[in-house]
Amino acid sequence: MGEIADTIIANPFKIIKGCPQTLQARRIPEIVVEKTQESSSTTASLFAGLKMFVAFCIFFQIMGFLASARSTSINDGHGLRNIVYLTGQHPIAPTHMPELQDVTHVALAFMSSNLFNGNNEDRVQWPLFTSVDHARRLFNPSAKILVAIGGWGDTAAFEHGARTSSTRQQFSRNVAAMVQATGADGVDIDWEYPGGNGEDYKTVPNSQKEWEIEAYPLLLAEIRRALGPSKIISAAVPGKPGDMLAFTPLTVPRIMAQVDFLNVMTYDLLNRRDNITKHHSGVVNSLEAVDAYISAGCSPDRINFGLAFYVKYCKTEHKSCLEHVSKTGSALGCPTLLMEDPETGVDLGRAGAFSWHDSVPDDLRDSFARAQKMGRYDNEGGGYYYWDEKQDLWWTYDIPRAITQHKFPRVLEARNLGGVFAWGIGEDAPDFKNFEAMTKGWRQANNKQSDETRSEL
Repeated sequence: MGEIADTIIANPFKIIKGCPQTLQARRIPEIVVEKTQESSSTTASLFAGLKMFVAFCIFFQIMGFLASARSTSINDGHGLRNIVYLTGQHPIAPTHMPELQDVTHVALAFMSSNLFNGNNEDRVQWPLFTSVDHARRLFNPSAKILVAIGGWGDTAAFEHGARTSSTRQQFSRNVAAMVQATGADGVDIDWEYPGGNGEDYKTVPNSQKEWEIEAYPLLLAEIRRALGPSKIISAAVPGKPGDMLAFTPLTVPRIMAQVDFLNVMTYDLLNRRDNITKHHSGVVNSLEAVDAYISAGCSPDRINFGLAFYVKYCKTEHKSCLEHVSKTGSALGCPTLLMEDPETGVDLGRAGAFSWHDSVPDDLRDSFARAQKMGRYDNEGGGYYYWDEKQDLWWTYDIPRAITQHKFPRVLEARNLGGVFAWGIGEDAPDFKNFEAMTKGWRQANNKQSDETRSEL
């Protein structure tokens, strides 16, 4: 950088493009050199300060160039991202469907974060439910294959890896070794969640995890350094604002300097920590999630919103819900039963979920059949729901029509987001109706974006 500064210093009046706005407005003063010992000393000091100023400007120019290059290369010419998670629970892909060729990225979930602490750089085998090569054969050859690291409850190894500069370097070297060995195009970091509110939030209070808020962007920076600029780094991040402890206006710009995009989990927005019914993947609460990241400094085109290919339910208070429905005309917002132990956080068995590929539990079969037959779409909140008065069960899930007619126009297009992702493609088997609707919505939005781009040229 010193050589570049020496070159540019020959023209001290140039206002350098790419400097921070406050610096661009400051014209570099003319330097008059007098042939005296005193003036020579002063001039040397001025030139040293000027070189530091120019170097500072060049640094910002380079960082801006790198950020721009990463942002424009994220989709590799595809336009909007169309991402699916392929999971170990349901490792199925509809190879008979032409829609599969529209997938731009595949995240293989999950590889345990425990593999990345300690000296594992020489490891040959990296345990995963499938291989990157096999995944490539299932999808479009141009699709990027990522290995998703972590997942719900897998936090301890992240905490160990993020704690010090030395552990961050070791963790990151192992990530790079894994990517090299598997042939993956990058990684999806799924730490749920830095700063607290994870599965262990009752036994390990958030106050003991505050240090992770600062450590998280440092870990991402080390992973970027180890992988280099050509590999993809994405991060799966919380959708509930209360869980976004590590995603603030101070940290998000630092996070985005290292990752290519965020997968905002705009689902599970109703969970066992709630005490009233709501949509688990509604339009309004999805917008609340993506807006929080935008407000914190993330460019909308680097956000993907999430679709959940599964059903959620929870038990409700019978009498209170009847009164609520009588007053409001809707079961939205009616009281639920206590869903987790208030001291340990243990699931009390009063809420649950199952994918479209799973068998419906016997004790829920009749109630779910009623939900499918008599459920309704909430146009205001943007979600499909049903309250079963007979069994005191609240049902919430997406349907194909809602995905194409509401989710894409009201979330992705309304906020000019960069893409969509689904958890997960195998969860939508055997009919893959939600995946089909997702692809249809993506195509429509992608074509609209292409038309708008052409009209601007």
